[in-house]
Amino acid sequence: MSFPASVGRYRIDRVLGSGAFASVWLGHDDALESQVAIKVLNSNLVDDLDVRNRFLEEARILRRADSERLVRVHDIGELPDARPYFVMSYADRGTLGDRMRERPLPVSEVVALAEQIAYGVEVINTLGVIHRDLKPSNVLFQSTPDGGEKLLIADLGLAKALAHASGAFTLPVGTPGYMSPEQARFGGGLDVRADVYGLGALTYHMLTGRAPGPAPVKSPPSGLREGLPPAFDQVIMRALEVEREKRWPTAEAFAEALSTLRPTTAPAAPTAQPAQPAQPAPPVAAPVPRI
Repeated sequence: MSFPASVGRYRIDRVLGSGAFASVWLGHDDALESQVAIKVLNSNLVDDLDVRNRFLEEARILRRADSERLVRVHDIGELPDARPYFVMSYADRGTLGDRMRERPLPVSEVVALAEQIAYGVEVINTLGVIHRDLKPSNVLFQSTPDGGEKLLIADLGLAKALAHASGAFTLPVGTPGYMSPEQARFGGGLDVRADVYGLGALTYHMLTGRAPGPAPVKSPPSGLREGLPPAFDQVIMRALEVEREKRWPTAEAFAEALSTLRPTTAPAAPTAQPAQPAQPAPPVAAPVPRI
């Protein structure tokens, strides 16, 4: 895939990824000496006003949110061939999907990540917007100056304003396995509980190693991960209810329910033992969580 040497003041280094609607390039801001991600509308969609407006609306939503839980937009512009682009913070530590492919996630880590994602979704919903496409590839990680990292929610390309999400012209959009049942129906009215379903599906996948599949979801997480406490089933399966009236009412409510699971996942305190003569310990293989 070809790309220009520069866009505005940004030097383009390489392509980070591409999809049906847009490509993302890794750029460098020489003035600020920092890496950036530049999202560019695909050339075959330049004349599609609906897609173009949706692309620009994603940038506006992220800019309006200006939240540490979401990817931040720093600049916006247009290429000489009329393709719009916007410049975002670069997540240098990859995606949640990358991390899930590398290793099984410990249960305590799943709870911590799912809480952060849910609070990020709450920021979006509070703006009057539904994300509609929560999945591992849309959760990013970025280094922090202290050597740690922070989680960022990205790709609001399918986001929809709540004011326009309840009419008869809402089209089926989303990713199978993560999208709520009402998203799969033509004209299905939507509210923030569609994102609650997406959060439940994402958490289910982190715990079990697989997306829950089409609704109704019949296998609870504990049936797919040995040793998982039943309390997880109660929290997650409620988020995955077919009838949205039975789900957690908001992303924040889901996050608060997850927080009650923390003591369940905390390691037990070590039991005091009498002093023993020092003995060399035999090598033991590191335990691998069973998915």
